[in-house]
Amino acid sequence: MSDIHHEFISHASEDKAHSALNTKLIWKVFWILLGVTIFEVGISFSSIPHTILIWTFVALTLVKAYFIVGYFMHLRFEVVPLQWTILLPFILIVYLIILCLYEGVALGYLVY
Repeated sequence: MSDIHHEFISHASEDKAHSALNTKLIWKVFWILLGVTIFEVGISFSSIPHTILIWTFVALTLVKAYFIVGYFMHLRFEVVPLQWTILLPFILIVYLIILCLYEGVALGYLVY
């Protein structure tokens, strides 16, 4: 016969340790996102050329999206095929947008 009380206590202590680890990870990601956001606000007031500033914002936004999707939406902890199922359409859509913008500029429909 198993002792249910001891089983419950051991699972509760494991859950508490896991919860503390998750809380620490969430705060770490929060501080990273806050730092990136403060950096974005700081460089927006600088005299960096406009084109470089735009590409910097795009790169920093992708970094923030990685942390949000990976940790707050738990995609980082999923199996690899599920990650690719979600990420591949996103990558293809971004590629399509870049391709359309490039063609629009080349054909003269879009002035850059």
